[in-house]
Amino acid sequence: MLLLLAILVAVFWLPAPWGYIVVVAAAVVELAEVGVFIWYSRRRRATTGAEALPGATGTVVETCRPLGLIRVDGELWRARCDEGADPGETLVVESLGPDLTLIVRKAPI
Repeated sequence: MLLLLAILVAVFWLPAPWGYIVVVAAAVVELAEVGVFIWYSRRRRATTGAEALPGATGTVVETCRPLGLIRVDGELWRARCDEGADPGETLVVESLGPDLTLIVRKAPI
């Protein structure tokens, strides 16, 4: 947008040498903005799917002794808790096991 404005100003209002300078400066600013936007969009990894589950907390829906159901981020997951957990307790996801079973442990109080 800045580049377009600079071109219009250079064509209609500024004399020849200053028009070129304004257009080049606007092009440099536009390129810098694009570079910053690309850097900002790539600085973090996506936090969705199975890769985002470790470290998430969930609530027990069905008793886990050792298998049961927990709710993590609004979704029901089959979970394995070797310590055992009752409905309403909070668990922390350690990893994603075979057959999309979450390996969980009790959350620290």
